Amino acid sequence: MPPSPPLPNLVPFFTQALKNYQASGSRFRVLCSLPAIASSPSSPPSTSDPDALPPRHPPRSLLILDSSFNPPTLAHQGMVLSAASASPPPHRILLLLATVNADKAPQPATFPQRLAMMHVFARDLLDALPSPTSPCAQNSNGENGAEEEAQTIVDIAVTTEPYFSSKSAAIAASGFYPHPAPEQVFLAGFDTLVRIFNPRYYPPGAMRAALAPFFARARLRITARPGDPEYPLPAQTGYLSDGTRRAELAEWAGRVEIESVGEGGVSFMTGRDTTTNNHNNSPWLSRQYSGNWVALDENERRDEDAMGK
Repeated sequence: MPPSPPLPNLVPFFTQALKNYQASGSRFRVLCSLPAIASSPSSPPSTSDPDALPPRHPPRSLLILDSSFNPPTLAHQGMVLSAASASPPPHRILLLLATVNADKAPQPATFPQRLAMMHVFARDLLDALPSPTSPCAQNSNGENGAEEEAQTIVDIAVTTEPYFSSKSAAIAASGFYPHPAPEQVFLAGFDTLVRIFNPRYYPPGAMRAALAPFFARARLRITARPGDPEYPLPAQTGYLSDGTRRAELAEWAGRVEIESVGEGGVSFMTGRDTTTNNHNNSPWLSRQYSGNWVALDENERRDEDAMGK
């Protein structure tokens, strides 16, 4: 396979975009969108700043990968590709970075660095996704959309909300995705499922009040994590049917899908640990990201002062 064309250093763009977002007081904002028609490896990357492209027609579903992207991994890629293959078109992919996280401090990579990595990762996703079989696809109203709507588009966005329930509400309230609002499908690992149903992440007695509107507009597609010392794979896939949780979670069980993987599957912490120790040769990194790690790292260090790091 011929090498991918060099990617522009987008850290200055995302540094400024993040400053503008922080000054706006908004809870959610799409910073840019990558259409598949612009992602071909044979086409040189655009030298202009990326734009956010609101859908002209409502997608059926919005596939949301909410992660720290520190860094993006092939485990992340596998989750998105699996969900996209199981979701009828038209759908849209949203890569979401929370600038306020309930558990994790922003290190070692700064937020502009992570957004630049997400942009590279999005290009990899679009290269890996199959091309549409026809130039047009029907939208959720049964109308034929333009060629742009038939192509999968990846949005890169930020939010100040730390929890899935509030992130979902902020996305719905943003107005970026037109009505009828697409069904939100949050893609996550099994550890995230455990946190979502952990009362300590909510004010006292407020978990049900937070999750009821969340599951009214969204569902969860969970990928089991091999090697979890507390929850072996059978315990993960049977989590929702466990007798101690069945009554508590029964009303939402139908909104949660747990995707089983083999023991040789990729877990996210394993992927992250591998990239930390061996950036250029890691099997967990996306193809373009792995090849551009050094260039990104060298360029982005010069931009850290702009964010006060």
